[in-house]
Amino acid sequence: MNRSLITVVRMTGCVFLLCCSMWQPSVRADEIRHSFFIAGPTFTGIIEEDGSEGWNAGRAAARDGFVLENGNVLIAWVDEVKEFTRSHDVVFHYRRSPENKEIGTVQRLPDGRTLITELGAQPRLLEVTPDGNIAVNVPLAPETNNAHMQTRMARKLSNGNYLVPHLLAFRVKEYTPEGKVVRSIATDLEELGGRAAENWPFTAIVLDNDQLLVNLTHGNKTVIFDQAGKVLWKVSNDDFPGKPFDDPCGAQRLPNGNTVICSYHAPKGIKVFEVTPDKKIVWTYEGPHRAHEIQVLTTNGKPLPWPPLK
Repeated sequence: MNRSLITVVRMTGCVFLLCCSMWQPSVRADEIRHSFFIAGPTFTGIIEEDGSEGWNAGRAAARDGFVLENGNVLIAWVDEVKEFTRSHDVVFHYRRSPENKEIGTVQRLPDGRTLITELGAQPRLLEVTPDGNIAVNVPLAPETNNAHMQTRMARKLSNGNYLVPHLLAFRVKEYTPEGKVVRSIATDLEELGGRAAENWPFTAIVLDNDQLLVNLTHGNKTVIFDQAGKVLWKVSNDDFPGKPFDDPCGAQRLPNGNTVICSYHAPKGIKVFEVTPDKKIVWTYEGPHRAHEIQVLTTNGKPLPWPPLK
């Protein structure tokens, strides 16, 4: 219960309201409430708008995931990808190839295939058919042999290419299906603090206007670039008291233009927050579970449209 609410109730002497609020907390008309999926180190599943756990995958420490349009949940762990029904029936399963060490990404494509990244000796993007066959195999060029740091949230673009953040390369690269790099967005720009700021790109989202929103993990920033790599907008701990950025991994652009950002390393306090274009924090999640990746599902009871920008 909100302590300020308790104080107000006591001052007004409305004991009846106090007792009721103990069972059903009062909600302001302008208060934002989200339900959301999180892939996190201690919990992977769905958090309801009231903060309760609505669905649990039964295994934590997921890397990436989506609640699909049909309600199933698609999740990537370090060694496998599974699609579950809400009753936990597995309807799709892919296991990492033995030559690689980790899985980093999962995304269900419009044609029913599943996009998966593998990290290790043969870093690559895969498109896997519903029956488990590899239909597309795209070699990646991460510029490091450190499997864990090769790449993170890769996504397929509407033009058929792939957008891939490479952390230690300080680049977000666009690949063709043949593995050719046709665009490279630098995140080690001097105006962002250079390489010393450790602006490792983690999540890269193409917005509706074709600008690129990127979370920079150790740099504790979220940046919007134009298509040529020019910085158009930046938000960081310099913009807020309390330093809410703590290794921003997952992100999502909401239909209202706000951005939801995960502070993956936050041990307490704000784990996820929503920031407006004019840099105001309008919603936070301060519950027990840290978030590596996120997908907001509903806002004040209203489902968000598919597909999510995440």
